[in-house]
Amino acid sequence: MTLKFDIQPSPNATSDKDRAAKLVDPGFGRVFTDHMAIVRYSQGKGWHSARVEARANFPLDPAGAVLHYAQEIFEGLKAYRRDDGGVNLFRPDANARRFHDSAERMAMAPLPEDVFIDAVEQLVRIDRAWIPGGEGSLYLRPFMIASEVFLGVKPSAEYIFSVIASPVGSYFKGGPAPVSIWVSENYTRAAIGGTGAVKCGGNYAASLRAQAEAIERGCDQVVFLDAVERRYIEELGGMNIFFAFDDGSLLTPPLGTILPGITRDSIIALAKDAGTRVREELYTIQQWRADAASGKLKEAFACGTAAVISPIGKVCSASGDFQISGGVAGPVAMGLRKKLVDIQYGRTNDPHNWIRNVA
Repeated sequence: MTLKFDIQPSPNATSDKDRAAKLVDPGFGRVFTDHMAIVRYSQGKGWHSARVEARANFPLDPAGAVLHYAQEIFEGLKAYRRDDGGVNLFRPDANARRFHDSAERMAMAPLPEDVFIDAVEQLVRIDRAWIPGGEGSLYLRPFMIASEVFLGVKPSAEYIFSVIASPVGSYFKGGPAPVSIWVSENYTRAAIGGTGAVKCGGNYAASLRAQAEAIERGCDQVVFLDAVERRYIEELGGMNIFFAFDDGSLLTPPLGTILPGITRDSIIALAKDAGTRVREELYTIQQWRADAASGKLKEAFACGTAAVISPIGKVCSASGDFQISGGVAGPVAMGLRKKLVDIQYGRTNDPHNWIRNVA
């Protein structure tokens, strides 16, 4: 399916001076660009009215389906400025596929993958001046909401798909610092047959109380156990997790109830390229503690679009705390992070053709 986007530049675009001031220290998800892409869906008509226009509020009826039954999905990806001034997108096709899968699971109208990619590229083109240099990037947030006005429990007949963009600085100032995580024993994130593998807002809402508990315990992040036996490591509040062992292998929890992270998938591919054995296997919190104590476990790290890779230095729980590799960032995590970031910014070869150049 191909839709032609109607491009309507904002009549009140941010001045060069004001934009430069905002890009000095944009933080994460606080500053937004001038435009948004938007496509609408209605039953019988399909996807239509594709356009790029000035970023603005949506008119939303109080009986809009998303407000009552949470039919909502989203994605996160970035545009990177290369040293030569060009712009890279990293694996937008993978985001488009996952967005399609999320829509199917949430009984929403699947968006054609080419429309997803075109919407992202159109927004990047019109707002490319907002892409920071250095280690900054333009964070892109495609999302879809159910917009039909009704109070019956059924899939919506109308949807709004949109893409907004936010310039972001380096996630870590001074380099990636090891994070501390809290093992949630009171809350779970997802169960078999649920929406754990879907990128929907409800998963993140369900993680917020556990994340608050982690903060209350002095930790940076929360890690969830499985919902059945409460033993197996699944993922953090918004990131996948890896373990590096003394035999050179990597282990990461298998898919099913966790998000199929694109950064996760990329790390697996890069590790295998280097000859590393990667195991997608169940791993218990008890084994994690024992392997850290014996020295069998050399490193643990989390990964996701925002931070790329975050080393884990300390694990806290009601059963006691333990450190990993002396609480410092290890060579496996940092080596993989450098490889991935160099590909994203176009500083090295791209063996898997992950990069899409935006003209």
